[in-house]
Amino acid sequence: MKKYFLFDLDGTITDTGEGIMKSAQYALDAFGIPQQAEAQLRRFVGPPLYLSFERFYGLSPQQALEAVEKYRERYRVKGVFESPLYEGMDEVLAQLSQVGTLCLATSKPLVYAKQILELRGVDKYFAHLAGAEMDGTRTDKAEVIGYALELLGNPNRAEVIMVGDRQQDILGAKAQGVESIGALYGYGEPGELQEAGADYLAATVGELGEICLRMAK
Repeated sequence: MKKYFLFDLDGTITDTGEGIMKSAQYALDAFGIPQQAEAQLRRFVGPPLYLSFERFYGLSPQQALEAVEKYRERYRVKGVFESPLYEGMDEVLAQLSQVGTLCLATSKPLVYAKQILELRGVDKYFAHLAGAEMDGTRTDKAEVIGYALELLGNPNRAEVIMVGDRQQDILGAKAQGVESIGALYGYGEPGELQEAGADYLAATVGELGEICLRMAK
């Protein structure tokens, strides 16, 4: 039986792809990197930004931090608003909040995550919010999940499950001894969640709700 449900934000609760991809391209423009295909920009949805700038575009650590600041120039005024809820997510969160305790566990800076949840009217369902700091600390997903567990009072790991759409969510959960549900409707590459070892898979928001509610009984 699960009593505690940890949720990723980007690509899991909200479809934040548009805001993230456009803001990433805005930052790449500043480094003289021309318009990228959507398939390349989709890789920015989920993982810590500075790692994506380093890994995919060969920026130095210092340049990656500068790229993140450039990204935020656009994101804070436009991107944060390009974040609709996935259809049916409000109902799923409302139902789950009645039978368990919900906690956000995101690598996104908490200031933006909180703003998005409030903007979409679903902040009321979450007992706690765990996210990254603006200075880049607590972006590692295992660290975020560990912090979320602290906020929850370090419950029995068998009573906790993590929901996310990228391998970082699954691997972070494993590192903390927590089971996971892979959200296939999000931004993961084909086979990514299976290879990472997700314990359960949900193809749709509706299926995610069904899995979680069964676990809560």
